[in-house]
Amino acid sequence: MQTSIQTSASNDYQFITNWRVFGTLKEVTDIIGDAERLPIWWPSVYLEVKVLEPGDSRGLGKVVDLYTKGWLPYTLRWRFTVTEVSERGFRIEAEGDFVGYGVWTFEQDGDWVNVKYEWVVRADKPLLRDLSFLMKPIFSANHHWAMRKGEESLQLELARQRAKTPHEKALIPAPPPPTTSSPIPLAVASLVAAFLGWRVIRVIFR
Repeated sequence: MQTSIQTSASNDYQFITNWRVFGTLKEVTDIIGDAERLPIWWPSVYLEVKVLEPGDSRGLGKVVDLYTKGWLPYTLRWRFTVTEVSERGFRIEAEGDFVGYGVWTFEQDGDWVNVKYEWVVRADKPLLRDLSFLMKPIFSANHHWAMRKGEESLQLELARQRAKTPHEKALIPAPPPPTTSSPIPLAVASLVAAFLGWRVIRVIFR
């Protein structure tokens, strides 16, 4: 997995993630496009998902309510609407604790599928917004962790769907689970971010 990060305002984020998984375009698009099954195959991030509006036969106009988290002990409630759909991917518009858009793009490359996800959002949750000046690198690492778990979980789900017998399926590991809700990781992250911020301020005003 490769993830690049571009940032501007203190609570604005742009991430571009690239995955490469063994499978077919249809397999990958069917899995990622089925929002209701996200908590099943990607439970480390998607805790609860509810489809509010199904959209048309291609999923255009679908509205989905989500409850998510990463490795940091805070959760996010947000909603997305599918605004564009094609054979090569789809676009979502997000609102709630995140405001912005995401674009999934899929490309068949021999026996593999190249997956690209562009996520451009403003973090409006108070914790993310108010501490973003110091915590932005930590929040970015949180997104990177979530996408790395997503690639791992997608590979496992593809293998599970290709299993020919119940025995083969039973041999495939379960997807990575959600992290603990302990406040310790956030406390440690806050201390690290505060220390880094202090060092930067010392350099600026020295």
